[in-house]
Amino acid sequence: MPTGSPPTCSASAEHDPAAQSILITDDPVFADTVADRVGVELAMLPTARTASESWKAHGVIIEVASLDEAPALANALAAEHVEIATDDPEALFRQIRHAGSVFLGRHTPEAVGDYVAGPNHVLPTGRRARFSSGLSVLDFMKRTSFIQCDAKSLGKIGPAAIALADAEGLPAHARSIEVRLGI
Repeated sequence: MPTGSPPTCSASAEHDPAAQSILITDDPVFADTVADRVGVELAMLPTARTASESWKAHGVIIEVASLDEAPALANALAAEHVEIATDDPEALFRQIRHAGSVFLGRHTPEAVGDYVAGPNHVLPTGRRARFSSGLSVLDFMKRTSFIQCDAKSLGKIGPAAIALADAEGLPAHARSIEVRLGI
């Protein structure tokens, strides 16, 4: 969602031909500058073949009337990486709900997360950031849920569980609660 930062589309595009590079901006002059510069940047890369295929198939520049529209678009895209290259990146960041990693400010390119600043580089791709997070230490920890009801709390939530068990066609589940409730 940059407005006024240098084009970095080729950084994401060089991963593979299926990679997406998307710029969302409210500045038509900046959009035109990036569009004009992409070819030059791609031509200078040793990875130009892959990056060019990616940009041609999946690169896009989206112009919005206001950057206030950008978070909704970013959330719908649920991208692996989101760079917010604005004067006040935190304002837009507060509205981002679906992204693998978010890079704040004009001096925070995605590549620093790849190599030196991020907790990892294993992030959700293909819009999976809608329901998944990047790999973390929690993925290597075994967790167990603990649930405890007393007679009063089971009396409050038990009828709902009975109704759900009945709706699923699992009468033994329902009966295990009914017995405890004296029904």
